[in-house]
Amino acid sequence: MKHPLHITSEIGELRTVLLHRPGKEVENLTPEYLGRLLFDDIPYLPAVQKEHDYFAQTLRNRGIEVVYLENLMAETLQNDEIREQFVEDILKESKADVTGAFYHLKDYLLSLPSEQLVEKVMSGIRKSEIKEEKKIHLHEMMEDHYPFYLDPMPNLYFTRDPAAVVGNGIAINRMSRGARRRESLFMEYIIRFHPRFASHDIPVWFDRNYRFSMEGGDILVLSKHVVAIGISERTTAQAVEEFAKNLFAGQQDIRQVMAVEIPKTRAFMHLDTVFTMVDRNKFSVHPAILGPQGEMRIFLLEPGEEEGTLRISERHNLIDTLKEVLGLEEVVLIPCGNGDPIAAAREQWNDGSNTLAIAPGVVVTYDRNYVTNQVLREHGIEVIEVPSSELARGRGGPRCMSMPLVREDVTF
Repeated sequence: MKHPLHITSEIGELRTVLLHRPGKEVENLTPEYLGRLLFDDIPYLPAVQKEHDYFAQTLRNRGIEVVYLENLMAETLQNDEIREQFVEDILKESKADVTGAFYHLKDYLLSLPSEQLVEKVMSGIRKSEIKEEKKIHLHEMMEDHYPFYLDPMPNLYFTRDPAAVVGNGIAINRMSRGARRRESLFMEYIIRFHPRFASHDIPVWFDRNYRFSMEGGDILVLSKHVVAIGISERTTAQAVEEFAKNLFAGQQDIRQVMAVEIPKTRAFMHLDTVFTMVDRNKFSVHPAILGPQGEMRIFLLEPGEEEGTLRISERHNLIDTLKEVLGLEEVVLIPCGNGDPIAAAREQWNDGSNTLAIAPGVVVTYDRNYVTNQVLREHGIEVIEVPSSELARGRGGPRCMSMPLVREDVTF
């Protein structure tokens, strides 16, 4: 059986991608709890689904296999023992044991068919869904204005972050924010128990139970030998070191991790919101991360002389470092918003730099970022636009919304 995971670059022809179609979890957003759930606005569900379906069909039209997180998870839960363990794990991580409703919620979820169980875990469980006679504790019977036993997971359509394929292995990530921490549990179960993956003994480069956070939007596989990782608002330096040690110990191809420090703000949430690869020597970049002459803080992590150690050296120029690690004579940085300070800030907020490469020199972008899209075309990039009026309200672009599972290898 062909290996179900294979990513050796950001730009190799995309063969299989994991998506999540936004569901009822989006409709469980209310203004009062937007901050808690990491949203700035409330998408209109029928419209956001229509836009997401357009995005998925755009990928299928290019011969890409699209698989859905919710379907893989439902298929994973066909065994009763696995179903029960998953429900217990999700309830514990949701702190349902603290509310005293653990066993009521467990019985409720296990009474549902697997597809509905997965949908309910993703969309959240309102307190009004549990019958009054099940509320046997005083604190449950007293008025409580918070409406959920289980919070919804509206960020799930950004499948890039909870896990990331690197080579033939995967990082199952510890999410930085509590609102998203449960999301990587889905991929842990899928990799361990789904028939498509379970028989392959897939190496795990990063464990979601590690105490420091790392998220997939900060992980870019630049080539067969180099991974770039953002040290960001959501990914810590400690996690980058742990990932690098595990990666170097578990395979022989990737021998450099290029750690790029970016401003730790929501606007620059992950590396892929300010920097993505669009062709062999071309990169989309938000100019605000570049100092004079492209200076930044960049660290190269390589295997140390002793097993389990790292050799770390510092670089300061992004173009020079990319030339060095990729063996390129020329590197082209294509500025978001064409470098105009207003257009760049506006389009970066709407993920103008968050391109999804589906082949060398071919990217999917949001239609709203017309300045950036035009400058990409002027640099010889084929740009495929998708509608984004509602999708963009979640503050993530086409790369954020996709988790590549298989790409063709590409030579430099």
